[in-house]
Amino acid sequence: MIEEIYNYFTIEMLYYWVNLGVLPFWLILIFFPQSYLCRFFVTSIFPFLVLSGAYIFMLYKSYINSYDFSGNFTLYLGLGNLSELFSQDFYIMFFWVHFIAINLFTAGWIVKDSEKFSINKIVLIIPLILTYLVGPLGLFIYWLIRIFHAKSINLYD
Repeated sequence: MIEEIYNYFTIEMLYYWVNLGVLPFWLILIFFPQSYLCRFFVTSIFPFLVLSGAYIFMLYKSYINSYDFSGNFTLYLGLGNLSELFSQDFYIMFFWVHFIAINLFTAGWIVKDSEKFSINKIVLIIPLILTYLVGPLGLFIYWLIRIFHAKSINLYD
């Protein structure tokens, strides 16, 4: 049975499951940001345990397939080295899971922070969708909304 699971979860299949698996979290964040369901499932550690499991499985699979982990450190040497790394499916998946986890964490922070300032959940829809698609831009838009709503700028909160 374990071998069947191992053979089923190819990099392509893992990509589809990770993308489909985070959609319920995002839908809850966008449509029910201040609910108990969101607090329990999305802004807790639960989604990160699931994504960490996918990450650990990818590490195991790449180790079995003799992936060169030491080559990952060449990404800091130049843009050419980075594009060479992105030609490998395992590295793209590591990056993708990392990207999804960071964006989900950021959206969870936006929802929790908006509760402190009593920002209307309808106002959060645009920053949350932008955070899903292009993380930092959504965070920046939320920050502008927060400044307007709180009527103060706080750079270290």
